[in-house]
Amino acid sequence: MSRERGVLFDMDGVLVDSGPLHKESWRRIAMDAGRPMEDSFFDRTFGMRNEEILEELLGPDLEGARKAELGRRKEEVYRELARERLVAAPGAADLVRALKEAGFRTALASSGPRANVELVLDVTGLGEMMDAYVCAEDVERGKPDPQVFLEAARRLDLEPSRCVVVEDALVGVEAARRAGMKVVGVAGEEERKAVLREADRVVSSLEELSPRVFEELLEVPWET
Repeated sequence: MSRERGVLFDMDGVLVDSGPLHKESWRRIAMDAGRPMEDSFFDRTFGMRNEEILEELLGPDLEGARKAELGRRKEEVYRELARERLVAAPGAADLVRALKEAGFRTALASSGPRANVELVLDVTGLGEMMDAYVCAEDVERGKPDPQVFLEAARRLDLEPSRCVVVEDALVGVEAARRAGMKVVGVAGEEERKAVLREADRVVSSLEELSPRVFEELLEVPWET
């Protein structure tokens, strides 16, 4: 069996605790559009592409130019907040570093726009440890379609079956499954863990993970 293997990280809610910043950004956009946003709406749509979220929030008949304008504004607000507040999630840097030392290839696979991805990689310092990244501009279809993960595997020159995805959203878990990959769910709250029940393993934090966990998921004997 091949020893080549990779770990594909979702970005928001996994490598960075950006959920509160995205929620605040969407809340501002929703208020400006005269359509207040409930927390339940954000929780249900987190991980989807902006155009899909806007259609759910403001209706499927939302004009294309208006949709693009609101999407751009939302990301501008997010990046303003992120530059001031964003830090890597607890355990993120240590885990990625340990995976690299153990011979894993690593990639970030996100539905976010390139500007957001590059900002996160820069401000957290995680960019130096990633072999590749895939963002919204690199794919035609968002999660739960598996395209983002399949493209990340391709860029790592790995078969999908040799990759494990780390996700925090149900649509991401579904996308990983459809890509033929193992998946680890990250959820800090018990109710969120239940949502990710289709994952192969669910943890509360990246601090609970190590290279051994990923080796076991890929059924490759651990070498001591």
